[in-house]
Parts: sequence; C-alpha cells; structure tokens
Amino acid sequence: MDYFANSLLAALRLIGSLDADIYQIVFTSVLISLAASAIAAIIAVPAGVMMALHQFRGKQFTQHLLNTLMAMPTVVIGLLLYGLFSRLGPLGEWGLLYTPTAIIIAEAILIFPIMMNLTITAVNGADPRLVPTLRSLGARTIQMAFQVIRTTRLAILAAIIAGFGRAIGEVGAAMMLGGNIAGYTRTMTTAIALETSKGEFELGLALGLLLLIIAFVLNFLLSALNKASS
Repeated sequence: MDYFANSLLAALRLIGSLDADIYQIVFTSVLISLAASAIAAIIAVPAGVMMALHQFRGKQFTQHLLNTLMAMPTVVIGLLLYGLFSRLGPLGEWGLLYTPTAIIIAEAILIFPIMMNLTITAVNGADPRLVPTLRSLGARTIQMAFQVIRTTRLAILAAIIAGFGRAIGEVGAAMMLGGNIAGYTRTMTTAIALETSKGEFELGLALGLLLLIIAFVLNFLLSALNKASS
C-alpha cells in the first residue's frame, strides 16, 4: 500500500512540475488523435448521413460490416498496415512506417466505423418529419444532407468526440506502426506500456492519470452535449 501511495504522490509531483518529457508525449498523443479524428469525421459523417437517408441494395450488409469493423482488434489493423508500409510492402517506398502519419492512418481507420455508426444513429433518431418535409419542399440530396447535419449537429459532434476518445486510448496499432520513438511517435499509451515494463511505475502512473483526466473531460463534454440535444 505504501508503494502505491508513494508512487501516486511521485506521479502527481511529475504532473505538477510540468515535466517537459511528459507533456511532449501528451502533446504528441493529442495532435495525432485530433488529426485522425478530423480525417475520419470528414469521411464518416457525410457517409453516415447519406446511408441513413437512402435505401439501397446491400444496406443491411453494409451495416453488419460496420458493426464488424467496430469490433475489429486494433492489432489486426496494425498488422495489415504494417504489411503495407514495411519496406517489402506495396507502400514501402513512401516511408510511412514508424512515423506519426502511420499512426494517424491507423487511428482514422479504427474510429471511422464508430463515427459512421453513431452518425447513422443520430440521423435515424432525428424528428421523423424532417426528411419528408424537406423532400416535399423539393430539397436536393445535398440540401437535405446539410439540413440533417445542422439539425443533428450536437449528436454528430458527440460521435466525433467519442471517436477522438477511442483514438487517444489506442495502443496496439500505435506501438506497431509508430515504433514508440521518443519525441516523435511516442504516445501516452505506448509510453505507459514502455515505462511500466522498465520499472518506471511513477512515470507510467503520471501518464495514466493525465489520460484519465482527458477521458473525464471528454465524458463531461459528451454528457453536456446529450443534455443540450435532449
């Protein structure tokens, strides 16, 4: 018990001292996750709105595929991208392996089905009179999509925040594709795994506490958005 209490106090001192190495890791994690969330949202939100608004052959299969991708282990995504980005892979000449770009791509792929599914749920949960009214007024597909996004913007923003929360907690693919390089690709989760394995429990605990703080802020934002949209 004393060991844990002392480690906790040491971790809090590290956080309070504004240690440059710790906050460099936090900055890298947040930057990578924000980039991945932005890329995923640009594709997932319009795709989710369009899928919710239209009926087409294979829609049910597409929904099942999205559900399957949501449950896909992150190491599988990391393994597939590692094969593509490695020197012997088809994209090896691009030099993406062990770069922040590789982690961003992996996290964007990971959170894309989450954002798209939540967007579909948000659109399906909107006022059922909205789409028929827009169609009766002669709105085109793009006009309908913009109006639907505007109406469900808080729920869609919650979907994006949820995706960001999933991205910043990613460890498997980030370790495989980023290589955990200090000051370059070392994220909070990969650093926690490394420092704990080295016996640097205080540093790992400090990063874990910062990750919990970020998770708390994200959950607070989600709760606020849910109250605002209800």
